[in-house]
Amino acid sequence: MLFHVRMDVHLPPSMPPDQAAQLKADEKALAQRLQEEGKWRHLWRIAGQYANVSIFDVAGNEELHALLMSLPLFPYMKIEVAPLCRHPSSIRTNDL
Repeated sequence: MLFHVRMDVHLPPSMPPDQAAQLKADEKALAQRLQEEGKWRHLWRIAGQYANVSIFDVAGNEELHALLMSLPLFPYMKIEVAPLCRHPSSIRTNDL
C-alpha cells in the first residue's frame, strides 16, 4: 500500500545541539535503510522548511504506524498521512 506522508519537524529551541545532531544522524541512518529496503520509496525536502514529503510502500496502516513511531524524530514531528490508490487516468503501470 502506498501512503503520502508529510512530516514537519519541530525541535525544541532548548534542546542541546549535540542531542539534536545525534537525533538527526540516527534519523538519517534509519531513513536510508528504509529506502534501501523499498519501504520509504521517495523522500523530498520542502524548500525553506524543516519538513519533507515522502511516499511509503508498506503492507498497511499498522506497518506505517509502527514505522513512523520508530523514527528518532517522531516525538518532534507533526505528521499528515494520506493513503494513495491508482488513478484511472494514469499512464504509468510500474509505480504501484
